Amino acid sequence: MSSWRNHVLTSLQQRDKKEKIPYAGVFTCLSQLEERYEIRKHFLDDVLCKSLGRGGVDVGEDTRLLQLQLRESEHMQEKLSQTVSDLTTVLYLKEAELQYRQARVSLFRQEALILARRSNTQRASLSELEYTLECQSKELADLHEEVRGLKKALAQARREKEELLQRWMEEKRVEADRLNKYNDTQERWQRLAKQLKKELCIEIGKEYVPIVTNTWNGQSEMLPTAIHWINNTSEIQRRHSNSEHVSTVTQV
Repeated sequence: MSSWRNHVLTSLQQRDKKEKIPYAGVFTCLSQLEERYEIRKHFLDDVLCKSLGRGGVDVGEDTRLLQLQLRESEHMQEKLSQTVSDLTTVLYLKEAELQYRQARVSLFRQEALILARRSNTQRASLSELEYTLECQSKELADLHEEVRGLKKALAQARREKEELLQRWMEEKRVEADRLNKYNDTQERWQRLAKQLKKELCIEIGKEYVPIVTNTWNGQSEMLPTAIHWINNTSEIQRRHSNSEHVSTVTQV
């Protein structure tokens, strides 16, 4: 869409360059000459009308030419005055515009200086922030590494805790079994001791009748042989019970 437009525009520019621009000066001169011709024709008609209006007095050719030149000079003077006035106005406008442009340039220069200072400040701040970011990134990486290490240590500690808990529970279970066995053993030994003591008392009552003798103070006492046998039996039972208790505690 834009390609054919560019092609037409390029063709028109080439045509103007070949056919219009070389003859621009000729066209300008021709326009000025036509304008002067029209002005002189108008002034000549005016001079002829004035000369005929003076009672039919015929003036000379030189006088007409002088009057025509005078009118042309006056017209050129007016035109030049108008041109000077227009140029003066344009000059004032250009000076005002120039001052405005200079004020704008000064304002833009100040703004550019302010922006340059701000840019330098922001660059310094950016450098500091980049350095801070780099340091924080390194610290974050170190913290991540430390966290990974702590997680591994925590997992290891949890595993060890579980293992220790299992071992402790197993040991407590074994200890509880040993205590239960020991208590059962003690109960059996106590029952057995009671039974033996009961049977012993019955046997002693059957086989040995205490011999009572009168002492000097009138009290009765058993024979030393029966008393010694009873004490020996009690000592043997007590030693056997103690040896069993020591053996059980050693196993626990």
